[in-house]
Amino acid sequence: MKRWQFSTVMLWVGLVFLYLPMLILVIYSFNASKLVTVWGGFSTKWYIELFKDEQILQAVWTSLRIAFYSSTMAVIIGTLAAFVMTRFRRSWGRLTLSNMITAPLVMPDVIIGLSLLLLFVQMGELFGWPAERGMTTVWIAHSTFCAAYVAVVVSSRLRELDFSIEEAGMDLGATPLKVFFVITVPMIAPALVAGWLLSFSLSLDDLVIASFVSGPGSTTLPMVVFSSVRLGVSPKINALATLIILVVSLFAFISWYIARRSERKSKEEMKRLNQELEQQ
Repeated sequence: MKRWQFSTVMLWVGLVFLYLPMLILVIYSFNASKLVTVWGGFSTKWYIELFKDEQILQAVWTSLRIAFYSSTMAVIIGTLAAFVMTRFRRSWGRLTLSNMITAPLVMPDVIIGLSLLLLFVQMGELFGWPAERGMTTVWIAHSTFCAAYVAVVVSSRLRELDFSIEEAGMDLGATPLKVFFVITVPMIAPALVAGWLLSFSLSLDDLVIASFVSGPGSTTLPMVVFSSVRLGVSPKINALATLIILVVSLFAFISWYIARRSERKSKEEMKRLNQELEQQ
């Protein structure tokens, strides 16, 4: 009889601990009862009710737009910051920048949200902008703290690159800007994609910071869900969460399939080249 190893048992315990609540949520999204803890039979009516709820649909659209814009800006700012931290010589300026970039990683969201709120209020009084809090202030706030995560991800990739490749490009007459876009960016593309996806997830999931800097017409999905939970969980929230899980799972599967197909093609190409070398 095969004995279960301790690591195998812990693996399955961890998987059950992580995914069992999601499975229960998916099952109860098809519950006919209004009470989320009482099973009243199989029904899809809450999915129909979800697509009729304009408040939730508007919040989803707002959150997706903010997450897209924030992650894009965070990649730009974080990449530039990571390039400075890894390429510039050691100095007090580089150390100060590194500390400022990593500060949002360890700072509580309440402190970040309150400080940004005070900043926007003072800017409105001094410069007249922003006149009111809305999508723009949420976008700035999310770009600020997401850029720190992008900088950490991209800087770790930049430290692994061979700087001699960039030097060879400049020796051949390319300008530093052209070397950055033609040589450096393609080599760190996986880190850029990972940073963008991480920023998108963090922005889409944020509740605390958005609660401080948002205004009328800029209510995000986590804020709508939190407010509905305080009044009692609606089965429509289960249906919404199920759809999000489905979209994320499909995206992860497609990414895995593309990566596996690319790896398989690379192995076949290497095998073909080796066979040609052996024939020669």
